Amino acid sequence: MRVLMIYCHPRPDSFAAALRDAARTSLEAAGHEVELRDLYAEGFNPALSAEERGRYHSVTDNLAGVETHVHSLQQADALLLVHPTWWYGMPAMLKGWFDRVWAPGVAFKLGDGAITPLLTNIRRIGVITTYGSPNWLLWYIGHPDRKLVNRGIRRLCARDCRTDWYTLTRMDHRTQAECTRFLTHVEQALARW
Repeated sequence: MRVLMIYCHPRPDSFAAALRDAARTSLEAAGHEVELRDLYAEGFNPALSAEERGRYHSVTDNLAGVETHVHSLQQADALLLVHPTWWYGMPAMLKGWFDRVWAPGVAFKLGDGAITPLLTNIRRIGVITTYGSPNWLLWYIGHPDRKLVNRGIRRLCARDCRTDWYTLTRMDHRTQAECTRFLTHVEQALARW
């Protein structure tokens, strides 16, 4: 399986970086081809300019500057997002990646009624993330990040697209041993992809 891994964290010494490396190693050991796109390392510009917004609905013009990301997305069988969760959602850099890359003509086609999905090549989405919040608080506020992925993003992929969540809550209070156990859990889970 060809896995497109989108990694989003500004610090190379973060726990997210350790999760990225563990995920990649595990997937490659299982025989999968992994393409890593590190948004911060690439200097990806998440902001949609006025000019870009003006041509957003022009399928022939709306991909200027993100062509390589679109190509990676269209070649993938699976999408793996590795990022921290900040303010109950994905970092602005990652949200901007969706804004700019998952455009009309790439992720969907506008029709008379509901949008038509175009990323039917993607049959699996995985999310590896950490939260500062405890699990009960995420439940209380309704897991907005899961709703976005499960109800919005997945809708633009294959009809039977599967989603997998690997989460570590209360990140700011975890011991090194707990973080190591979570890394092992991620490695074992991705080895079964």
